[in-house]
Amino acid sequence: MWVLNWGFYPSLSVGEESSLATFEEFSLPDTSLLYVSDYLSFVGEDSQGRVAFALDNNRGQDGETWQAEHFVVLHDEHEGWVSLQGSGSYENPTHELQTIPPSSFFHIEGVPRTGMSIYSSPNNLTLSIKPIPIRLSREHEGGRYWLGSAAAQLQWNGRTLQGRVIYEYFMMPGFNRLSRTYWGLWKHFQGLYVVVEGLGDLYVHSQESDMMAPLVGTVSGFLAVQGKTQSLQALQVTLFDHNQAWGLYRWPSAWGLNWVNKSGAGRAQLEIQEFKTMGNWGIGGFGMGIVHGIVHYNGKDYPAYGFAELIM
Repeated sequence: MWVLNWGFYPSLSVGEESSLATFEEFSLPDTSLLYVSDYLSFVGEDSQGRVAFALDNNRGQDGETWQAEHFVVLHDEHEGWVSLQGSGSYENPTHELQTIPPSSFFHIEGVPRTGMSIYSSPNNLTLSIKPIPIRLSREHEGGRYWLGSAAAQLQWNGRTLQGRVIYEYFMMPGFNRLSRTYWGLWKHFQGLYVVVEGLGDLYVHSQESDMMAPLVGTVSGFLAVQGKTQSLQALQVTLFDHNQAWGLYRWPSAWGLNWVNKSGAGRAQLEIQEFKTMGNWGIGGFGMGIVHGIVHYNGKDYPAYGFAELIM
């Protein structure tokens, strides 16, 4: 089976057009235990306000069994959290790992290199994404992790929203969380998927899992300014505030980010305005939040809006 590797080097500054020419093919590892994930986070706006939509698409193989799973969430700036159909496991009868297996709720066409379309008739939703350049890339022991971002359009509930998608790809051999249990798999994961008005995209994560660190890193991220990727050097993530969860842990709720790039020092202040607990197991949990804030870049302040994904 074949998937695409765009040969991106994080130290280079590449635009949305020029980076597309660097892809090359590579084969998935020859193993009977494998996990692959494609995560898409969209933020867009129309005359009625902003909408944030996220769709996580996971599949795996464990011996002679194959699995697939969606996770979907949508937030309307005025209506709040909107229930959508499709979250949960589903059958993978074609044993598809290279691309996202279709389900009765979501059908995905295309690949990141040339653009993607996501259709969901039950949710009256279509997401159309322009070609996605890689902005950050890591490899470890046959595993691959990369992120990109691109312009996108969401048609939902009679509305047409123009915006951006941050795309995250994760592939890891010798591992499959859909079929096996791993204690301490995610530890204090805080992922921020943010669109910066008038500037571009910002992605940052901080996490403490020793199992995930070799592939995804502990603190990592990118900034895309007018379609040009800028790596974040000396990136620091400082937790400013938190809220008590229903259990023996707390939810992060406000952050300060500091970094250095070719334009000098940059910083951001982000805070969760609305939060929804997706899962709670007493000593930890999974939740999604809507973040607002300010990104300071090149001497100017820019409003920021997007998702926070928290796995404690």
